This record gives sequence, C-alpha cells and structure tokens, in this order.
Amino acid sequence: MHIRSLGILTALLVLTSAAAALAQPAPASWPTRIEIQPFRSITLTADQFLRGDKAAGKEVWLAGELRIPPSAPAKVPAVILIHGSGGISSGPESWARDLNAMGIAAYILDAFAGRGIVSTVEDQNQLHSLAMMVDAYRALDVLAANPRIKADKIAVMGFSKGAVAAVYSAMDRFRGMYGGGNRFAAHLGFYTPCNTTYDGDTKVSPVPLRLYHGIVDDYVSIGPCRDYVARLKQAGADAELAEYPDSQHGFDSPTAPPLVAVATAQSTRNCLVKESASGQLLNAATSAPFNMADPCVATGAHVGGNQEQGALARKAVRAFLKDVLLN
Repeated sequence: MHIRSLGILTALLVLTSAAAALAQPAPASWPTRIEIQPFRSITLTADQFLRGDKAAGKEVWLAGELRIPPSAPAKVPAVILIHGSGGISSGPESWARDLNAMGIAAYILDAFAGRGIVSTVEDQNQLHSLAMMVDAYRALDVLAANPRIKADKIAVMGFSKGAVAAVYSAMDRFRGMYGGGNRFAAHLGFYTPCNTTYDGDTKVSPVPLRLYHGIVDDYVSIGPCRDYVARLKQAGADAELAEYPDSQHGFDSPTAPPLVAVATAQSTRNCLVKESASGQLLNAATSAPFNMADPCVATGAHVGGNQEQGALARKAVRAFLKDVLLN
C-alpha cells in the first residue's frame, strides 16, 4: 500500500475510534445539566436567630450549583447538600454524583463564598451554624420554583456545621420563623452537632429525620445525638441514628485518608448548651452565656475516611432516599 494511503487510513481509524469513544453514554453520575442558582439570604448571630430578629440581619447574596441527572424526566426530586466548616469539599461533590446516578438532582449550597468566608474550622465566630438554616430555607424556595424540580420531593442533607441547618430545620418553630410555603421531604445529618437543646426542638415536621455518626468521632461527639434522637422518638417523631464503629469525623468521604489531626480546629465536644427563655445560648453546666471562648471549647480534633463504613452509610442513604423521594 502506498505510504500516503496508509497514513490516511490510519488517520481515519483514529478519528473513527475517537468518535466511537465520544458516542459512548456518559456515566450515570455525570449531570446532564448544571445551573448556578443564586438566592438572597441574611446573616444572623445565634441570639438574633433565636429571637427571630430578622431586621438585624445583613442581607447577602449566596448561590448553589444545581446538577440535573442524566436522562431525567420532566421533573425530578432533589437534595440540598450543605457543607461543613471547611467549605465545599470532595464530600458533597461525591454525594452529588451518587444522587445524580440515582436520578436525583443535587444542589450544592455554598454558605461561605458570598459572605467572604473560606473556612470556619479555626474560628466558628465567623458564622453561626443557625444562620445557615436561613440559607437552607431560601434554597428550598428557589428549588421548589424550578420547573425541573418536584417541589414536594426536596430533601436536605448536611455535614457537621451544615448538619445543624439540615437537621434542626425540621423544627416547627424554626420553620415558622424562617421557612416559606415549602417543606423539606426529609432531613439528613452526618456527624451532627446535637449538643445544643433548643426550645421546642422535639416538635418537628411529620417527615423522617436520619442521622449518621462515627462512634469514635472526637470532633463532634455522638453522645448528644443519641440523647436527641431518643427525645425525638419519645415525642413521636420518625427519627433514627445510625452509628458507625471505628469512624472519625468525615468518615463518609471516599477520598479522605484514614486519620488526619487538625490541631487548630475548634470543637465543642465537651460542651452542652441550652437555650434560655429569652433566646440566649447558655452553658448548661454553668448557666453562663455560651461563646467560643468558653473553657469547655477544645482545640484540636481528628478527621478521616473509613472506606468500609462510609460505603455502608452511602448504601443506607441511597435506600432511604429511594424510598422517600423516588417511590
């Protein structure tokens, strides 16, 4: 064969192979569409939030990334993902892929960038966890109005700091203060800080609450979540806590190493906090006003992934969301 002809044939074969590769269907975890959805929120201190002092809040524009799953029907259910103190990381990213693979849209909410925050790991005073609950309610309203989303099939899942917003947004009191006409279909929290007792915290929406926590977590202690879920159950709520042995904070992250020391992390693992009748957070042991300078606040904790237990947690969440959102 002529050298030139051979070269042309080789080029055609390469182009054909490339075209065939491009024609392959994308993995189910790849979104078919990505939208940046902005919304207005306000920034409140804990006391302002608990008193319902919306007028004191500073208005802020935030946004989230909405990922529509491939081969989606006209309308799909969705889950709002709320990051922890470190901001958006590979954790929420990996969950978004899992959700899209199930046929569920994922909305990765960014509570930090619009406020000029990078991380609150070393300084939680930059933004109280309760303020992120207002963000969750506003994001719910934005998604409910989206023509691609089923308004009555939107769940919320948070991680650590973001889990406060995800779990306690189920409270009737907080929803009445900051929510709109929409209601979350389910509330999920990973390694949730449950060490604060709020007035009316067992009066919650008639939807399921699911908590997932590593037993050896020394960043956010599991003990208060055991107590809170027990109180919720006693009040008749559909609440469950799944416990995972040998699992640290962030155990569900598929990319995290098994154990990492975070020497400068602020942790309230030794604190029990309660809300006073006037809407102020108090140290439950001393009844003095609580803040991050309280002696019970520790410095230093660990994070780490656990491939086996993380996979079990993901399996449990997928089964739960399939039942709640897809059936």
